[in-house]
Amino acid sequence: MSETLFDQLGGAAAVNAAVDIFYQKVLADGSLSPFFEGVSMQDQRDKQKAFLTVAFGGPYDYVGNDLTSSHARAVKRGLSDRHVNAVLGHLMKTLQELKVSGYLVVEIMKIAESTRNAVLGR
Repeated sequence: MSETLFDQLGGAAAVNAAVDIFYQKVLADGSLSPFFEGVSMQDQRDKQKAFLTVAFGGPYDYVGNDLTSSHARAVKRGLSDRHVNAVLGHLMKTLQELKVSGYLVVEIMKIAESTRNAVLGR
């Protein structure tokens, strides 16, 4: 049995660290931070950690909404491809900062990119 992407990354500790660093970058980005006004960032981080755990093949404990429903309010407020590109850029920088192996970065970025249309409600 081959290791999941979740296992290859280092499990929950690695996902937790990545999400925390990622949201520091996102919230520091003036083009993205307005989308998080009024959002409990602890809840947001917890949901993101659970979602990524599942997306990377870890234990299933995500109980949030689907991506389209979760982002509908942001789309109504103008969330666009430009914002998704910025988010992906922050994700890439986070993975590089954490010295994630190149082949794992490629796999993670493929997964992240595959959510674009659902996030944008298309």
